[in-house]
Amino acid sequence: MKHSLDPQSLGPAGAPMAAAVQACVHCGFCLPDCPTYRELGQEMDSPRGRILLMKGVLEGDVPMGDALPHLDRCLGCLACETACPSGVHYRDLISPFRAKAEPARKRPLAERLRRLMLLMTLPYPRRFRPAAHAAAFFKPLAPKLPASLRPMLSLSPKAVPPSERLPVVSSPQGERRARVALLAGCAQQVLAPEINRATIALLTRQGVEVVVPPDQGCCGALAWHVGDARRAAKHARQNLRAFPENIDAIITNAAGCGSGLHEYPLILAGEPEEPAARAFAATVLDVCAFLDQLGLRDPLPARKKPLRIAYQDACHLRHAQGVHAAPRRLLAAIPGAELIDPARRQHLLRLGGHLQHRPARTRRRAPMPKRGSSTGSGADVAATGNIGCLTQLHLPQRNPRRAAYRAHGAALGGIGLAGRFPPLTDRAIYSSSPSSSSSPPACPPSGSRSAWIRQKPSMPSSTVSPALRKRGGRNEKSDARGRAGRDDVAGSSVMNWLM
Repeated sequence: MKHSLDPQSLGPAGAPMAAAVQACVHCGFCLPDCPTYRELGQEMDSPRGRILLMKGVLEGDVPMGDALPHLDRCLGCLACETACPSGVHYRDLISPFRAKAEPARKRPLAERLRRLMLLMTLPYPRRFRPAAHAAAFFKPLAPKLPASLRPMLSLSPKAVPPSERLPVVSSPQGERRARVALLAGCAQQVLAPEINRATIALLTRQGVEVVVPPDQGCCGALAWHVGDARRAAKHARQNLRAFPENIDAIITNAAGCGSGLHEYPLILAGEPEEPAARAFAATVLDVCAFLDQLGLRDPLPARKKPLRIAYQDACHLRHAQGVHAAPRRLLAAIPGAELIDPARRQHLLRLGGHLQHRPARTRRRAPMPKRGSSTGSGADVAATGNIGCLTQLHLPQRNPRRAAYRAHGAALGGIGLAGRFPPLTDRAIYSSSPSSSSSPPACPPSGSRSAWIRQKPSMPSSTVSPALRKRGGRNEKSDARGRAGRDDVAGSSVMNWLM
């Protein structure tokens, strides 16, 4: 797309912003994959329309106030990047633009206070825990509270689990194959601390030493995606200092956090820390992708009863990080497991991600998922790879099927590969770890954040449903742009509260 933008005048992120505008050819392939366009049907609420709006604002042709309402509706799911044949890096434009637009905004006092409360609470587990307890207490009063506060209470749990302290170093079982550092997350530590426990058990059983840096902080994604560049850079610098150099990978088990870590070079563009941020981001891997490349080590115990698993792609794992097949291979390695596609997958979580924060008249325009659709056709377990998606799956209005687990994919893989499944209940499941028959690769040299071995264990065909087996021969990139790529959006719900 032709433009008259001067990258130098746009600041350190000007070059990638201008490149994103120039790469867009206005083809419209992104429109069907954009949840807000599908809901509202307005060109300016599509990625193509938003690129035009941002270009117009930056060139001085469109008033900022006219563009912001449409830009604020963007969830940042990046499904448009997966669908785009021209390779537009939409993330390189939308987040820096929000950062540039934020100083010009005029927010009401109540909105400023709500925004500050969330930015000062959610990224800090010691603050978020008492806030979550308070939300659980006031949850029954939600209908009587202001409409702007109801979505937060609807997503809050009825009870907050006890806090857990993670060991700084967890030794591997058997011969050490790798050494990694784990990002513990913020909200996840409070809402589902079992995920980190399961992740550590999963990795150590596979011969991986796990370090949890005690001085780490929030990934900064929340602040970055709502335009608070200063706060996002502060979080990024803290993690650059906290994570050690003598590791083979930085492991994340929350898709939104992993996506945020990958954006550190953009967050710190033009700063002295930019080279360190690039080296840091290059070593970030989702836990499922890491295990997929490492290979599972031990034979799997047999299961007496089959297990049907519906795996829901987290948008920031599928679209932002390009991880699609690895979680499925991990889950398929569970003895007796069968992977199935969730019914009506295009509407599965996108409704939970953003319709809660829209006007009631807008919410009524979109169809709700069919009863039980989030667990697929007769699934016993609904698995996903992000704490935000998992929170949505727990909402009764999103997932009314009561006799099903809702579990984090890595944690579910841990339970399955350990050969232990508790009785079906109406709560998420997490526990220990896996193993497999594939032989381990040589241990990469420690002492530097090295590029990891790319090993792709084959998915056992006997454990895969016919629907998935049909797509088995397609490569991950082309599959991401096909029917399986239209998973839509768990969405960053909190981001909508802050816009």
